[in-house]
Amino acid sequence: MSKLISIDAVTGTSPYDVYICDELGTNCFYITETSTIPFTFEIPKPYDELTVYMLKLVDAQGCQIINTAE
Repeated sequence: MSKLISIDAVTGTSPYDVYICDELGTNCFYITETSTIPFTFEIPKPYDELTVYMLKLVDAQGCQIINTAE
């Protein structure tokens, strides 16, 4: 079953590079760059099978915004 992630608000300076990672952040998959928030995307395989995952955004100044979710 596919999982959707919605980013409703974010601090920092756009554009943002969007990554989905395992819960420790050691294996990450680049999703895309976006300047549009809210932003929704589907978690790609095999990350869609994780029960806990990390969402990582890197803003235009190189700052990382990280959130872990179940």
